[in-house]
Amino acid sequence: MNATISAASVLGHPAAPNPIIDDQAIVRLNAEYRTLAFEERLRRLYRDFPADKILLTSSFAATSAYFLHIVSRIRPEQRVHFIDTGYHFEETLKYRDHLVERLGLQVSDVRAEDWQHQFTVEEQTWKRDPDFCCSVNKVEPLETIKGQYQVWVSSLMRWQSEHRARLDIFEIRRGIIKFNPMIDVSREERDRYIAEHDIPFHPLVAQGYSSIGCKHCTVAGEGRSGRWLGKPKTECGLHL
Repeated sequence: MNATISAASVLGHPAAPNPIIDDQAIVRLNAEYRTLAFEERLRRLYRDFPADKILLTSSFAATSAYFLHIVSRIRPEQRVHFIDTGYHFEETLKYRDHLVERLGLQVSDVRAEDWQHQFTVEEQTWKRDPDFCCSVNKVEPLETIKGQYQVWVSSLMRWQSEHRARLDIFEIRRGIIKFNPMIDVSREERDRYIAEHDIPFHPLVAQGYSSIGCKHCTVAGEGRSGRWLGKPKTECGLHL
């Protein structure tokens, strides 16, 4: 595999159903991947872990084109999981469909059970308890499939929020290895890549939306200031 540290040496045997995951292993993985650029980290991941044990999620929001364009070049058969909350902007769904067609993505929707989602509709839970609404429509649906995987890949970047500013490339997050290959990518790097490859931004970005989630809980704003306006909440819960 690799002459230095490999996933097998860090985790015991990455293809095992329950590889050894501890703080020491995460420290060693971070040391190994920290010297690599974003694209190199992704390529290395597919050498170090079984491809069918890698879970990749995307919100098809402001940052997604950069992330997905590189994924599609490195591993075009990688399945992308889109958490369909039932509350996305119409622009988000159209943007998802555009990127799927342009990049040839394989996408699976992840949803809450119909009766659970309907409860949040009838009770308008996003108003009185947005944490509960996110839990029902985002966190719990993803939790139901996470057990099939060893590594979860996301497109978080440190400049997006105070919470994300503290994250590393690898971490242990609720029983799974979380991989944040873009964590140290700057906003300028992202924007430059998107411009160079003529990839469209999410259409709401032009209207002042820097972070785009569900329509009930998102307004235009810089950074994540437009999410859950007037509430202390800054994360949906997926990455906590």
